[in-house]
Amino acid sequence: MRQTENRPEPEALLRHAAQEGRGRLKVFLGAAPGVGKTYEMLSDGTQQRTAGVDVVIGVVETHGRQETEFLTRGHEIIPRISIPYQGHTLTEMDIDAILERQPALVLVDELAHTNAPGSRHPKRYQDVEELLDAGIDVYSTINIQHIESLNDVVASFTRVRVRETVPDRILETAEIEVVDIPPDELIERLKAGKVYIPEEASRALNHFFSKSNLSALRELALRRAAQAVDAQMLDYVRAHALAGSFAAGERVLVAVSEQPHALGLIRATKRLADALRAPWTAVHIETRRSRDLSDAERASVAEALALASQLGAVTATIPAADVVSGLATFAREARATQIVVGKSARSWWFEFRHGSVVDRLVRSVSDIAVHVLPAEEGEAATPPVSRARQNRWGDPADYLWSALMVAGVTALGRLLFAILDLENVALLYLVPVMVAASLFGLRAGLFTGALSSLSYNFFFLPPTGTLTVSNPENVITIVVLLGVAVVTSQFAARVRDQADLATSSARQNAALAGFSRELTVTANEEELMQAICAELARLFDARAVLLLPSGDGPQLHAAVPPENRLEQIELAAAQWAIEKNQPAGRGSSTLTASDWLFHPLRTGRGVLGVVGLARDDAGEPVRADQMPMLMSLLDQAAIVLERMQLERDMRGIEQLRERDRLRAALLSSVSHDLRTPLTTILAASAELKRKHTPQLIGVIEAEAQRLNRFVANLLDMARVEAGALRLNIEATDLTDAVASAVHDTRHMLEGHAIQLEVPPALPLVRVDPQLFHHCLINLLDNAGRYADPDTPIVIRGARSTDGVTLAILDEGPGIPPGRESQIFETFARIEGSDRTKGGTGLGLAIVKGFAEAMGIGVFAANRVDPRGASFTLTFPNALLMREPNVEKTR
Repeated sequence: MRQTENRPEPEALLRHAAQEGRGRLKVFLGAAPGVGKTYEMLSDGTQQRTAGVDVVIGVVETHGRQETEFLTRGHEIIPRISIPYQGHTLTEMDIDAILERQPALVLVDELAHTNAPGSRHPKRYQDVEELLDAGIDVYSTINIQHIESLNDVVASFTRVRVRETVPDRILETAEIEVVDIPPDELIERLKAGKVYIPEEASRALNHFFSKSNLSALRELALRRAAQAVDAQMLDYVRAHALAGSFAAGERVLVAVSEQPHALGLIRATKRLADALRAPWTAVHIETRRSRDLSDAERASVAEALALASQLGAVTATIPAADVVSGLATFAREARATQIVVGKSARSWWFEFRHGSVVDRLVRSVSDIAVHVLPAEEGEAATPPVSRARQNRWGDPADYLWSALMVAGVTALGRLLFAILDLENVALLYLVPVMVAASLFGLRAGLFTGALSSLSYNFFFLPPTGTLTVSNPENVITIVVLLGVAVVTSQFAARVRDQADLATSSARQNAALAGFSRELTVTANEEELMQAICAELARLFDARAVLLLPSGDGPQLHAAVPPENRLEQIELAAAQWAIEKNQPAGRGSSTLTASDWLFHPLRTGRGVLGVVGLARDDAGEPVRADQMPMLMSLLDQAAIVLERMQLERDMRGIEQLRERDRLRAALLSSVSHDLRTPLTTILAASAELKRKHTPQLIGVIEAEAQRLNRFVANLLDMARVEAGALRLNIEATDLTDAVASAVHDTRHMLEGHAIQLEVPPALPLVRVDPQLFHHCLINLLDNAGRYADPDTPIVIRGARSTDGVTLAILDEGPGIPPGRESQIFETFARIEGSDRTKGGTGLGLAIVKGFAEAMGIGVFAANRVDPRGASFTLTFPNALLMREPNVEKTR
């Protein structure tokens, strides 16, 4: 154990290794705006620059404060980058310029700032992470209300919820300097106009900047900084294998047993931890004695751990050879400063045989304070005795097999004694003793040892056939044999118990690892929920369901087996578990009439859903000893489910960003492409007033049709983006469809000869005629617009084994190699391609959207001889009519 204590923890070493080569982050933490974070950051930056460090300012918000602006003088300021947004120009920190400059230290104000749309990262702390990854040190500032885990706490008493937050992990490796001033001094600064302008200052004094709020925020900032220092100190001592508790902050540990006073012990530890403002852990030590616990005792342990978890403790179940060594080892690893244990009323005979756990613990952890709480009156009663304890001597078959092994060794010894005149037969009897102790336990080993001694005396010591010993030396042999048998039995039984504990721990770890592996390979949320139910049903041999909250109550989203149905009482239990964030149903303390046990899936975002378990025999869904493993599995499931929901939310955010981009592109396109035909129409109309000219009427008509097509494209694109296409599938003749599209685009195709190479024998295709007509019109418009003047446009159809292809070929500049798929993107304009001569960038995007909706493939490619572009529609066999077009064949 001493060697283990002196060995660095691998996880801590890995965390330290991950920081190598990264820059160092220092955060100036304040309780509220105006405490002087930016001023302090600039002051430290000035000291570093004076000491010869290469310091630059990435971004600093002075808010017009003269004393702050004065500190920026002498520093090199990296110019900000300008980002246009909705008609305005916003400025943000230029990451690329800083990375190219490669300073030793950069000053970045307001870590929680949200960057302007179009920036590389949505949040400034992500910019800082990129700088740190490049090996650049960063000084930054943040207020306590912007830390993610404290956002709800701050909002609960300030009634103000900030939207810009920073994940707690950013502060885990950062050096934190608290910038603090008394609330009265901050209020005076606010009144003096040093924080906000007078109008805003008056409003702030009546709301956020009250003295009670500032005092609470100040306490939160100091406490959060102390927690960060404590966590970093623990990580350091674990990585360097330093002994001791390093009690910079109190850490409380409570030992949970099966005794009835365990619940009172948990509540007392909660009060102690609250008084010390310290984190606390509830731990249960599993020993070989744990196998003999009754169902009621196992339930008592599970209830105590569940209560500790509800009260905010970290819970753990640790296998060990005995309670004292396991508790002492865990306390050292957790760097606990105080241990709380219960003193139960044991008889003197029990303590004589087993010793006092409290006394041994005090001697084992001399550097940790031990609180001993006696059992309250009425709690010292012995819990019900289990069947395992009633049958504490084991299975009678074990003793029968042990006796048979002794008989076999006796027969072998008699044979060897007669043949070889073997004198030291006693050693043979050690074999059944060791085998019995290893297979059947300590008591069976002791029985085998005693029986071996008697057999050796009866069959081999003179006078044989009696239990009388004539030679006193033989008495010593019997005693030694019995003593060796006892010691060997104890050693073998201990090894067996340790092997059982290791096997149990390995089995649980394998279950957790397998469960995690199954969850990480799922592709979508529905598969994930089904995988959670399948794994829980397999591990606990039970039925499993997963329900998610909704406006109409819990909704079933996954079940194993799939035919599981829930009655009204089960739905009520599930709803209660969601609302109260506590277990409900059979085996809990609420709605026990239900056959199902529901456990909430807890995350930092609240309860995501509930998992329900039930058995076919209507028994307890989960044994008490399985409850810790269930809680671990549910924690894993909640984390993975939360991650997938966050990914879904991020996809939604990306879609919103894409819509914003498309909206901006649409406005830019509309401003040009609507103005051009409208200008022509207005000019032609003005000329028409002066004189009636048929040519002007043709111009108006052509431009009006062009405008109509543009508006139609906008509407069609909106339908594609919204997924609101409704298909009216009909059998369509490709020859007729192509002829109709050519007729409608005759004005756009002026100057180009149309070569129709569509065989009339091609089969009919199942498409929406109107959508297909739009596809052809846009493809022909694209060809007529961008083909070289006086060049032909070829429309070619062909039959193949895979279906039918319809290609529109032009002669022009073609498409840049490798950019063929990009021209189908909305508003895409690719230089050097068929789409450089104007247009909205909607036509080909509409073609792709409509074609994919009908199951038609669309591809773009370059022609070689002659040079040009080729757009091909592919109709798979599933879209073809079985009967050929007989009339046209004739």
